[in-house]
Amino acid sequence: MFSAPPGAQFPANIAPPGSPLASPAGFGPSVPGTLIPQGQIPGANLLPASPTQLPSLANRAPALAPHAVAGNGVPDSVLSVAPAFEPRSGGVVQGVPQQIGAPVAPQAATSPFYFLSDGYGHPSAGTTPAISPPGQVLPPLPLAGEGWGEGGSVQSYAGVPSPQPLTPTLSPEGRGSQPQFYFVDAVPLAGGGQHPPFDVHAVRRDFPILQERVNGRQLVWFDNAATTHKPQSVIDRIAYFYEHENSNIHRAAHELAARATDAYEGARERVRKFINAPEVEEVIFVRGTTEAINLVAKSWGGQHVGEGDEIIVSNLEHHANIVPWQQLAAAKGAKLRVIPVDDSGQVLLDEYRKLLNDRTKIVAVTQVSNALGTVAPVKEIVELAHRAGAKALVDGAQSVSHMRVDVQDIGADFFVFSGHKVFGPTGIGVVWGKREVLEDMPPWQGGGNMIADVTFEKTVFQPIPNKFEAGTGNIADAVGLGAAIDYVNKVGIENIARYEHDLLVYGMAQLGAIPGVRLIGTAADKASVMSFVLDGYTTEEVGHALNDEGIAVRTGHHCAQPILRRFGVETTVRPSLAFYNTFDEIDRLVSVVRRLAGRRRG
Repeated sequence: MFSAPPGAQFPANIAPPGSPLASPAGFGPSVPGTLIPQGQIPGANLLPASPTQLPSLANRAPALAPHAVAGNGVPDSVLSVAPAFEPRSGGVVQGVPQQIGAPVAPQAATSPFYFLSDGYGHPSAGTTPAISPPGQVLPPLPLAGEGWGEGGSVQSYAGVPSPQPLTPTLSPEGRGSQPQFYFVDAVPLAGGGQHPPFDVHAVRRDFPILQERVNGRQLVWFDNAATTHKPQSVIDRIAYFYEHENSNIHRAAHELAARATDAYEGARERVRKFINAPEVEEVIFVRGTTEAINLVAKSWGGQHVGEGDEIIVSNLEHHANIVPWQQLAAAKGAKLRVIPVDDSGQVLLDEYRKLLNDRTKIVAVTQVSNALGTVAPVKEIVELAHRAGAKALVDGAQSVSHMRVDVQDIGADFFVFSGHKVFGPTGIGVVWGKREVLEDMPPWQGGGNMIADVTFEKTVFQPIPNKFEAGTGNIADAVGLGAAIDYVNKVGIENIARYEHDLLVYGMAQLGAIPGVRLIGTAADKASVMSFVLDGYTTEEVGHALNDEGIAVRTGHHCAQPILRRFGVETTVRPSLAFYNTFDEIDRLVSVVRRLAGRRRG
């Protein structure tokens, strides 16, 4: 619901004058969550971000390149001994020695790529795309059984032959038998070049759980804001750790400790590069975003917030970015102030400016709302906080999987996120903080691993990051997070943002056209989330009806009660998107909601 995917560095398409996309008349909600006029899209800024003019296949490089550069310029073969994502062949993880001390086999010349020709993955036959690039008619994707080869393989799409039959990579045992090919022509991502859309069906074969059936129907996972699924490479990397590297880290003389330490610290470096942190020592592993915010509130806040001081959060926040600050304020005699939002769900910067004063100690805001999908202007929020002499924390739990994150560009003092929101394991998360701020903070917890010296009279702590990682950490899942980052880099975060943006544009338009649907959250900058309520039904009833069709959505308050109450509701239905979702899946969702709306109770 934004003019370009968040963090994108390319221009958005402009609808031509007279186009149905150009400034739809009558749109402009004056009350929160006003119904979008039937047949209108939710805002003229909801335009697809895919390029309108892409070179033809004949003009592109005919051969597959052996390597691609990740979307942030990081080579695929990045860092340490921790194996990066590799294509599967049989039951073996390629590139990982299967015997201790065995040499690593060279990578095959056919690296996995994810991109196909123009329009691939767009709505299937029998649907009417609400939005298409100006001047371009997108051919429909074949439905199951239409134009698909034996075993579900695509023989061609829009006249473009596949480089080989795209046979399923997962056998019933969950192990692949074919190397993967992900796009037709290999175009390096570095240097700002644009790709055609990737082959979402090839991507989907990397995620074993998407093969599941629920109530006899193919699973549709629209609960990505709660947790994302894991590619086979992440699952394999964790298994490899337990099979070949399992040990506690640091300070041991044996081989497995060295391997585990290399894998763990290699994952820390992967995180550093992923968020463009200046120094690897500034990356601290925790259990998740909730623990990360608690660490900052208890350690930094406990030392720097006092009676009469003020803490600012926004109305968009998840409970995890409200409750720790409430606890701190109550303990210290401080006050919690709240940035209001407008009727679309975007924060009001002018009102925020009025809240700032010399008593403001820290501003803690989400980059993307988990309940509405609103993308907050965090760079401006941070800059204004610093002008007032305050520190700033950005909650990136909902942003890291959808857009490029650069902590140096954002400028915050802290950035926090969870691994399971970015296709990694649960139970692992990250606090990034500026070195000078972290070094000024006392440890939050005490125990082993963080100690330089202990006597009964005093304790000397290790430098950062170790002083904040008390006890045995979640070593295997940190390594798994590193593998997830490798995978995202393979696909390219800008490509993910562009594709998800087009899904969001389509889904919001389709849902907004259903009589009785009220969209909750229609900000100009928006990512992933399509919250709504349906007249005549509880959100739980809608969720059950979708589950009967194999469609997983979240219903409830999403641990964000204040923002939902701002819109006069206690709960919503919350479909939320990831880059392995498809336009066909959105059609399935819309079909169920439209059927419910057609027989809704008065």
